[in-house]
Amino acid sequence: MYLSVQLSYYPLADDFKPVVKEVVKRLEATGLEVHPNRMSTQVFGEFDEVMAALSDVMKWSFETHGKAVFTANFIEGDRRPR
Repeated sequence: MYLSVQLSYYPLADDFKPVVKEVVKRLEATGLEVHPNRMSTQVFGEFDEVMAALSDVMKWSFETHGKAVFTANFIEGDRRPR
């Protein structure tokens, strides 16, 4: 099953931009299709791969940078921009 996700990440830190960029880089390193923009990051791929990547990145973020807020919208199917 293909999954489309819109993910927003809000690290609770004063200098948040480098942390956000780090999270996007880690998502891109998974090999999934990742489209960052100014408001959110879109992630596309097979359900199990997307969920595993999100779990790994979220865990890494909490362990490395502490408290943060993740918000996500999940849509079954291919909603990639054309």
